Amino acid sequence: MTSSPTLVLATAVLGAGTFAFRLAGPVLRTRVTLSPRVERLMATAVVVLLAALVATSSLTESHSFTGPARPAGVAVAALCAWRKAPFVVVVVAAAATTALLRLAGVS
Repeated sequence: MTSSPTLVLATAVLGAGTFAFRLAGPVLRTRVTLSPRVERLMATAVVVLLAALVATSSLTESHSFTGPARPAGVAVAALCAWRKAPFVVVVVAAAATTALLRLAGVS
């Protein structure tokens, strides 16, 4: 187990590094220019990373498939968001879909 001063030091170093990393964006924005092609690629990369995060968190749990209830809830949320429903409606619809499927025995 790590000692308390080591934990405090590690937390401070990680906090300072995070602050420096976040500060680098606004500071370097005026010095670094990206081509329109690179900006389009970065926008596409954001969408791909978010899709991978959604797929990973909605389809797997502890290195195995979650069952059909959670992906069905995510699909309902995606449909509601696509139809431009308010965020609260999206969350409640997804949670209700997942809960009702699990209540019906569809894990």
